[in-house]
Amino acid sequence: MKIICVGRNYTAHAKELNNEVPENPVLFLKPQTALLQPGKPCYYPEFTKDLHYECELVIKISRNGKFIQERFAHKYYNAVSVGIDFTARDVQERLKAKGLPWEIAKAFDGAAAAGRFVPLTDKEDIQNLHFSLLHNGKTVQEGHTRNMIFGIDKIIAYASGFFTLNTGDIIFTGTPAGVGPVQVNDQLEGFIGGEKLLQVRIQ
Repeated sequence: MKIICVGRNYTAHAKELNNEVPENPVLFLKPQTALLQPGKPCYYPEFTKDLHYECELVIKISRNGKFIQERFAHKYYNAVSVGIDFTARDVQERLKAKGLPWEIAKAFDGAAAAGRFVPLTDKEDIQNLHFSLLHNGKTVQEGHTRNMIFGIDKIIAYASGFFTLNTGDIIFTGTPAGVGPVQVNDQLEGFIGGEKLLQVRIQ
């Protein structure tokens, strides 16, 4: 199982971090050890002093595929959830400034929190979903899949040109504006519509 992540997929978020809006999906990977299972706490890493949440819609791949055409991409996923791409922002900025890879800021153990997956129905429009994140009971992020720069099917088609997609892989599809820092004992709750699918405590 692998975790594929999409960066800069909402214009407002790209601008809040002073990044250019991309011409193609920006992809990076997290290892299986980064996956934080539902109900497990996120332990604040010792190597950072600026841990950020990034709430994202997450899809689960349901069949193997390579070089998938965009018009057939909907056949390759069947469940959706909400997740948090945890980022050691100070580490990331330091490495980016030196032109170095920044996987250690994004792919450390527990850096990919995924909520409970719910099945998608044939009539459900993946590009018409609202998701949100509460930080200590306050809404800090809200996103809608219609505002993605690159839609879900485009992401799958593009990613499968580089990586074979396998059953059980998950894709974090990008975060909207509103990312911010967390502290020990904070509570994070993720929703799709009005349904809570994710709860994470920072320890």
